[in-house]
Amino acid sequence: MTLVSLHHVSVAYDGCEALRDVDLQIDDKDFLGVIGPNGGGKTTLVKAILGTVPYTGEIVLSPELFRGEERLIGYMPQLSEFDRAFPISILEIVLSGLQGRRGFRSRYTKADRNKALGLLEASGIAETARHPVGEVSGGQLQRALLCRAVISDPKLLILDEPTNFVDNRFEKELYNTLRTLNDRMAIVVVSHDIGTITSVVKEIVCVNRRVHRHRSNILTEEQLRNYDCPIQLLSHGHIPHTVLEHHPGDGCCDEE
Repeated sequence: MTLVSLHHVSVAYDGCEALRDVDLQIDDKDFLGVIGPNGGGKTTLVKAILGTVPYTGEIVLSPELFRGEERLIGYMPQLSEFDRAFPISILEIVLSGLQGRRGFRSRYTKADRNKALGLLEASGIAETARHPVGEVSGGQLQRALLCRAVISDPKLLILDEPTNFVDNRFEKELYNTLRTLNDRMAIVVVSHDIGTITSVVKEIVCVNRRVHRHRSNILTEEQLRNYDCPIQLLSHGHIPHTVLEHHPGDGCCDEE
């Protein structure tokens, strides 16, 4: 079952082309890793799907992604996009993931709070529930943002660079959690950590203005060159990827 369909989607900022003529389909239980150079359009692709940037073309969301007026898409933004000075507790951050269901002015129920606390407990950060967001570590905030993204039981979960500013333990725990979540939802992960992401996801989407989906989690250098993605080698071992060269036109739209 198709959840999201993009047809001839293009995005431009101030006359600078960020995405060009994108066709992409996200199906139920997909687990996609989105890779590509900085400024290549990875975050722009996510924002287009979420409807937070203007675009040309067509993006169709399946009725399966809606529960009444609520849109069943969970989103975990880059940590750098979150205002650590905002006066809100960790528990309130998690509960804010229900705003699509409750509305901005609705009061949360006891069941809502218990669900949020249960997610924090499962994430190992229950003790931070009442702490202001500015007083927790980056890893703790990442865990809270993941709890917020899944509290509404979405059909599609999108994560933008979820392992930035976290340690190896959290990264391992996160990917184990995502494997479990993938049993009941489609997942799209934007990541620069090529070596790790290819060992976790089912398929790779390479983004550099244009978008190419590869029906595998293994890509060779030759394939990536054909897709205009400057990565030398992808490996499931411990060898880091190497950037070969800049793309023609890189640096025009550096949204990541």
